[in-house]
Amino acid sequence: MKQVKEIERLWRKIIRNLHLYLGIVSGLVLFVVCLTGTIYTFRTEIEELLEPNKYRIQQIDETKQPISSLIGIVEQETKGKVGRVIVSDNQSRPYELNVKVGKEDKRGTNYLINPYTGEFLGSVKGPTSDFFMWIFKAHRWLLMDMDTGRPIVGIATLIFLFLCISGIALWIPKKIKGWNSFKPGFKIMWKARWKRINHDLHSTLGFYTVFFLIVMSVTGLTWSFEWYNNGLHRILTGEKPTKRGGHGNQASNQQEVKAAISYEDAIMLAQQHLGYTGKTIISKPQNGQYEITKYDKNRWNQDAADKVTLSAQTGEIVQVNLFSDLSLGEQISKQIKSIHMGTTFGMFSKIIYFISCLIATTLPITGVFIWWNKLKKSKKNHRKRKKKIEDLATV
Repeated sequence: MKQVKEIERLWRKIIRNLHLYLGIVSGLVLFVVCLTGTIYTFRTEIEELLEPNKYRIQQIDETKQPISSLIGIVEQETKGKVGRVIVSDNQSRPYELNVKVGKEDKRGTNYLINPYTGEFLGSVKGPTSDFFMWIFKAHRWLLMDMDTGRPIVGIATLIFLFLCISGIALWIPKKIKGWNSFKPGFKIMWKARWKRINHDLHSTLGFYTVFFLIVMSVTGLTWSFEWYNNGLHRILTGEKPTKRGGHGNQASNQQEVKAAISYEDAIMLAQQHLGYTGKTIISKPQNGQYEITKYDKNRWNQDAADKVTLSAQTGEIVQVNLFSDLSLGEQISKQIKSIHMGTTFGMFSKIIYFISCLIATTLPITGVFIWWNKLKKSKKNHRKRKKKIEDLATV
């Protein structure tokens, strides 16, 4: 029994030291990644708040212009090619059209247009776009060259994942004597000395957010390491992942076919299988087919998408892919980005992610103070032992 306790004590000491010193090593990188992640959480809301007239139509008419006409207006204004059209279920929002200019433009740029008047409203880029792009680059690769910064962030994220797991182990009391043994770990002793308060801020707040931080870490690693992304995809789906690319119309080199079915009719035909209200994305016909992707606004999982493929010549339904028909692993795989960013459950999950990421930003700071206090205590004990030895030597 005594030997078991000794092993437990040694194992706990090893975990504590690894947790402490790996946290010190990765602290600065993790601080930057968590801080930028916190700021980036409400990017969309901030951009729309700063330009409300661009994203909200004041006068709503009974009829909208044909989508094909809107595409023509946008292509004339941008000198590019529209790949897909985003139709909101909110009648006061403009349509978004993704435009690619040239073969090198892989993702394209979204432009806004009033569907009632055909007024071209410009791109979604606004006064904060450059700032948020800077935040994005700092979050993903620390403003370094991508090939250098990305693995650094990835290694720091792996360490952070270990810190989360080891933090749970350290949070568990050394001696468990019923429920009361756990109670101190759930609260912060605000009336205690600042050392104890700092320790509780690190331990207790870390415990409350650890699940979300683990989720962020596990999903975030897919952008740092190709081997990790491939492995996770295989685990979830049992298949080799397809190459990452843009949404919808990815075959820009394919010949466009003049459609006999209008965009509006294609959306109506897709409604037979997607009979609910929500945002709709329709691609420009390629290979003679429309792809209609739709999101149910009343679904708890707001990023879950259903897709219908139909012939642009006859309107015949070619394929129906419903999110609910996918396995759990496939559902998770399709939503890695949404899960990482906290958009899966709308504003509810975004607020939780914002708070969790904000707390994660403080963990390297409180962790450094814990290390500093530990260092000072160690030096103090060393001086005491040295003085005791000197006193004994003089006797």
